[in-house]
Amino acid sequence: MNFNLTFVGQIIAFAIFVWFCAKFVWPPLIGAIEERQKKIADGLDSADRAAKDLELAQHNATKKMQEAKVEAAAILEQANKRAAQIVDDAKLEAKQEGARLVAAAQSEVDKEINMAREELRQRVSELTLAGAEKILQTEIDEKKHSELLDKLAAEL
Repeated sequence: MNFNLTFVGQIIAFAIFVWFCAKFVWPPLIGAIEERQKKIADGLDSADRAAKDLELAQHNATKKMQEAKVEAAAILEQANKRAAQIVDDAKLEAKQEGARLVAAAQSEVDKEINMAREELRQRVSELTLAGAEKILQTEIDEKKHSELLDKLAAEL
């Protein structure tokens, strides 16, 4: 091989080019590559953390759903018990009201019976007096015989 001056110039130019690239071009490229690698690593770490957080959130959500179901069942059971108690209270109150109405009606009936008896006594005493007048063909003094008629009405 022939080494001539052109070849030596090319070797020197190439050496200067390599030195220039090593001094000024490679450090920014290496820095950009390292920065990009760091961003990718951070992104992967963030993705891993997000996956763990998602798994934890799903676990917590499942746990809360179970707790909510248990609580809802308890509330529903309590509501059913309260509804049954309200129905029982209403039945008891209705029975008491019915008993009160029956007692009031019985009292009213007793009052009507007593009034009817009193009216019947009055009518019997009037009829007795009228019958006695016809039998005796004379008028009986009402004042004198009022005590007698009262006693008779009390016996009837």
